[in-house]
Amino acid sequence: MAALHFKSVIKIRDGINPYILVSAAQEKSLKPGWRKPLPVLVRINGKPAEPWRINMMPVGDGSFYLYLHGDVRRASGTKVGDRVEVELRFDARYRNGPQHRVPSWFKAALIKTPQARKNWEALVPSRKKEILRYFSRLKAPEARARNLERALHVLSGRKGRFMARAWDGGA
Repeated sequence: MAALHFKSVIKIRDGINPYILVSAAQEKSLKPGWRKPLPVLVRINGKPAEPWRINMMPVGDGSFYLYLHGDVRRASGTKVGDRVEVELRFDARYRNGPQHRVPSWFKAALIKTPQARKNWEALVPSRKKEILRYFSRLKAPEARARNLERALHVLSGRKGRFMARAWDGGA
């Protein structure tokens, strides 16, 4: 896929977040119709040699914020207010998902509960990641058992609350 090249000014959002606004029209040349965080390879003023992997964040109107963390700005020698040359490519190799392993006690329970396993597999990666992060922080056996029971209840398709959310139908 061809790279998108354009010039823009680095702005600041909420007083702390340097960004470049990528318009809906510009985004369409990368990945038409995308509405969630968009993985891209980024170079600012031709730097660095190996592009940064960044997720552009949707604004809600079809455009995206391309946040530029300090390492990107240092590598490109830029700061807020600078007019820069932006190079973006869709990162087709990006594969995000759970960064925590599925605990053996949860995996065993899913194997024994086919409907819960089916609904678990249907969850979006960000929800799985959130649940696995939560499970990774549980230390006491009682807390694990209590949360396993709640997770299986809602993943089995029954109404309930788990992780400060109302669940219905396994999602």
